[in-house]
Amino acid sequence: MKNKKILLIDDEPDILEILQYNLEKEGYTVYKASDSDSGIEMAKEIIPDLILLDVMMPNRDGIETCQELRKITELKRTLIVFLSARGEEFSQLAGYEAGGNDYIVKVIKPKILISKINALIQLTNQVEDMGKCIQVGNLKIDRDSFRVSKGEQQFLLPKKEFDLLHLLASNTDKVFKREEILEKVWGNDVVVGERTIDVHIRRLREKLGINSIETIKGVGYKLMV
Repeated sequence: MKNKKILLIDDEPDILEILQYNLEKEGYTVYKASDSDSGIEMAKEIIPDLILLDVMMPNRDGIETCQELRKITELKRTLIVFLSARGEEFSQLAGYEAGGNDYIVKVIKPKILISKINALIQLTNQVEDMGKCIQVGNLKIDRDSFRVSKGEQQFLLPKKEFDLLHLLASNTDKVFKREEILEKVWGNDVVVGERTIDVHIRRLREKLGINSIETIKGVGYKLMV
């Protein structure tokens, strides 16, 4: 994981020290911020590969911080992972709605956390090796620019939404089973809630204004031409 940068945003010094120690042992370059405002400024400066973000912070919480980070064009490829003591379903859904790529509940053993981070970054590298540009009807998905266009409209999607759309568009004749989507977009080693795919599909339909993502009940999803 050489040359991969991780930014930690958490207001607990002990958590920052433990995470930094274990991540640097794994070969990552680690940066730290103890509040959301300094974290956002640091993210703009260093453009990290992944941001590990606490939810419960003073002044601006992690959900709002994630929303602000997702507005920054330079961070469109950056993974955002929540690490929080709050494990309620509504908190996790709020994290995904804000543009998070994963939501991990504290307390988690450092080795398992590192494994999850490794899996996310490796999966990102694999997905980026897929076809660069796909055209489906008037929908164009360009991996080089990480943009989606529909006619004259341009869309900049969060990473997981883009990867999900790109996967569905890679084979419009195929119904992608939920298990396959989770494996190829989130990875085997990444644990996400059962409704994660549904939330991302709904956001894609709303943002792109399309009804061509078909739900195959009890099976999965298909992108229709």
